[in-house]
Amino acid sequence: LAVVESKPQIFYVGTASGGLWKTENHGDSWTPIFDDQPTASIGDVTLAPSNPNVVWVGTGEPQNRQSSPWGAGVFRSTDAGRTWSFLGLEETRHIARIVVHPRDPDVAYVAAVGHLWGPNEERGLYKSDDGGESWRRVLAVDELTGAVDVAMSPQDPNLMLAAMYQRQRRPWGFHGGGPGSALYRSTDGGETWTKLTNTGL
Repeated sequence: LAVVESKPQIFYVGTASGGLWKTENHGDSWTPIFDDQPTASIGDVTLAPSNPNVVWVGTGEPQNRQSSPWGAGVFRSTDAGRTWSFLGLEETRHIARIVVHPRDPDVAYVAAVGHLWGPNEERGLYKSDDGGESWRRVLAVDELTGAVDVAMSPQDPNLMLAAMYQRQRRPWGFHGGGPGSALYRSTDGGETWTKLTNTGL
């Protein structure tokens, strides 16, 4: 869910295999707004806090089901979902979360879980400073561990937490969790990260 906080009758719903939907009347009626794109699997949808017309979508269901459909990367709209631009990261396959800077709609972070069925190098946390024109991977562990969530302090956007999750599904079973899984903290807007190793974590 992504809600226009200044007009909460307007919100977006992304679904695992049914695309992206928008309502402008508290959910009384819905319009599909992503049907022309190459995938119907939505991992996350979020709005830029400083401009709700800027809609970011990460594709690919991040849950660990046998039938989890993969996505086609990151997309962005600057006109409230009427048109979309493809912004890359296609090989991340499954995107679990996108966080946008509270004052700059062009600064975004993408938590990429990576391939469900095998290792790949594109797992991790990515950052863009230019509206998705380019990406830097700012947090990575290994080819089996991806980023499953990222959060930013609303008071201080330099203070962030990221959750890394090791996973791989095989035809005969599923490996979820492992030594790559951990929480990380950044105090400089994602440029550097510290693994949290306190007792209990």
